[in-house]
Amino acid sequence: MTWEVLSIIGTVAFAVSGAIVAMEEEYDILGVYVLGIVTAFGGGAIRNLLIGVPISALWEQGMLFQIALLAITAVFLFPHNLLKHWKRWGNFFDAIGLSAFAIQGALYAVNMDHPMSAVIVAAVLTGTGGGIVRDLLAGRKPLVFRSEIYAVWAVVSGVAVGFGMAESPIELYALFVITTALRVFSYLYKWKLPNKRLQSEA
Repeated sequence: MTWEVLSIIGTVAFAVSGAIVAMEEEYDILGVYVLGIVTAFGGGAIRNLLIGVPISALWEQGMLFQIALLAITAVFLFPHNLLKHWKRWGNFFDAIGLSAFAIQGALYAVNMDHPMSAVIVAAVLTGTGGGIVRDLLAGRKPLVFRSEIYAVWAVVSGVAVGFGMAESPIELYALFVITTALRVFSYLYKWKLPNKRLQSEA
């Protein structure tokens, strides 16, 4: 049940996030649906390829596709005068999707008895893959490569699940809330990782 709930949460969050980005870029209705679906399922597809799950497994998620389509439709039909306020919520939905899919990806790898390195990779790719594809298709710099801390929270989720620190449903939901909160705080308060500029400032 925890697996299914996290899948639904992540799918809805990323589908909504993709649809919002598409509308911000003034895509037509087809572009909105395509970007929403790609965002919701892109991370899982990349994860499956790298940890040895047949890519065809995605087509067995009929219910999740229907949920994603309903979420995208709801966003597209949302009144225009209210939609303009959703821009501020884009990062929030992305944080929810990141947390839910990172934990789900880690659980996927653990259930397949993969080593810790694969658990972390599965968490990061599932949590960030859809968003990276979304931003690239929208012609934006991927959110994961921006200054605020992003993928680190997926790594934290992967480590927590891989080391057994979050196993029961309550622990997994608590990890989801904590990871989401950390991501929200990181963009609200501009938490950054160290970086180094190669170009000298004029």
